[in-house]
Amino acid sequence: MSETRKAAPIRGKAHKYGDNVDTDVIIPARYLNESEPAALAAHCMEDLDPAFARKVGKGDLIVAGRNFGCGSSREHAPLAIKASGVACVVAESFARIFYRNAINIGLAILECPEAAREAQAGDELELDLAAGKVRNLTKGSEHGAKPFPPFMRSIMEAGGLIEYHRERLARK
Repeated sequence: MSETRKAAPIRGKAHKYGDNVDTDVIIPARYLNESEPAALAAHCMEDLDPAFARKVGKGDLIVAGRNFGCGSSREHAPLAIKASGVACVVAESFARIFYRNAINIGLAILECPEAAREAQAGDELELDLAAGKVRNLTKGSEHGAKPFPPFMRSIMEAGGLIEYHRERLARK
C-alpha cells in the first residue's frame, strides 16, 4: 500500500466501556492457549460484556475511557478485538504496550478523549484517521484527535507490521 493512499473513513456503531479495561477482560487468560483469531474473537470481552461476541458487527467500534488495554502485554488482546470485526478502538488513552501491539497487528486505534467521553453505546461514529477527526453522527458533533504519521497508518491499513513489510518487499 502506498503511504500516500488515503483510506476511506471508518463508520460504525459504538460499544462503550469505561476506564482501565485490561487485557484480562479483553481476552481472558483461560483462552490464551488459542492462537486462531476466530477462536479468540468468540471470547472477546467475555468477562466484561458476555454478549459482546454475539452483538458486535463487522465495522463496529469500541469506545472506552482511560488506559484501555492495561495489564499484561499479550498480543492476543488486540488480535481478539480485530478478529471480532471491530474496525477501530477510540479511547481517552491507551496503555503503552496495547497501543504498540494494536499497530503491530493492524488494529486501528485513535486517542480522542472528548469523543470517548461523549459517545454512548449505539452511537454511530465516523472516523477519519488521516485527518484525526471523530464525528458522532448520532449527536451531530465532531472532535479532533492527533492523527498518526503516514507510515504508522500504512502499517495499520496493511493489516499489521508483517503485511506492511511483505508489501514493501514485494515492491522492490
